[in-house]
Amino acid sequence: MLRYLWHQGDIMVASILVVDDDPEIRRLLSRFLVEQGFRVAAAGSRAEFEARKAEGQFDLVILDVMLPDGSGLDICRSLRNSDPRICIILVTALKEEVDRIVGLELGADDYIGKPFSPRELVARIRAVLRRAGETAPTSGTRQCYRFAGYIADPTARSVVSAAGQMLDLTGAEFQLLQALLDRPGRILSRDQLLDLTQGREVSVVDRSIDVLISRIRRKFRDTGDEDIVKTVRNGGYQLATRVDRIESDN
Repeated sequence: MLRYLWHQGDIMVASILVVDDDPEIRRLLSRFLVEQGFRVAAAGSRAEFEARKAEGQFDLVILDVMLPDGSGLDICRSLRNSDPRICIILVTALKEEVDRIVGLELGADDYIGKPFSPRELVARIRAVLRRAGETAPTSGTRQCYRFAGYIADPTARSVVSAAGQMLDLTGAEFQLLQALLDRPGRILSRDQLLDLTQGREVSVVDRSIDVLISRIRRKFRDTGDEDIVKTVRNGGYQLATRVDRIESDN
């Protein structure tokens, strides 16, 4: 759930931090995002990022990989460790596939390659924030998933084991898991999963689904469980466990 929304009249507005060492990109992007209704701050280096972060909290960070005093990947890792719920969109050069993959492994929710259309970036921002902010009704009961000894709660975006251990999933990881939970036993291709979770067409170099699946598997293994998400050769991925939908009181 988004935590740092602020009021603009009767409208709740997401707060975004743009981190890029190019002053022209920062200026144009900040202006465009403000025009789209977001609250925006900007930083041109890791030091400036740390200062802005200390001054206020943000719902989402647009993070360039290359900074003059450090790597955006290091910031991504630090952010994910210190604030798992913050959304991160990584900005990379068009051909930096390795950096994109590493960024996703470190916990980025999405990435976009330079050069990019500001409108495409806004679409990505809205999709990531929507995933982070989706909630169920605040009264009565809500629907959860029970599978392999776990309870997944879409409202809290949480997964808890039978022993009470919480799995620390990012928004992108939880949405991918939920797509599988909604279709237990069904083989879903990378293209289908990308469309279900991010609403965009897959490219020949897009490995974001593979990386997210790997991260989800690793977190389940850390709780002592074997893989519950199977790879089907030339097919895709399959959640190979029974899933029950249950109701939980708020």
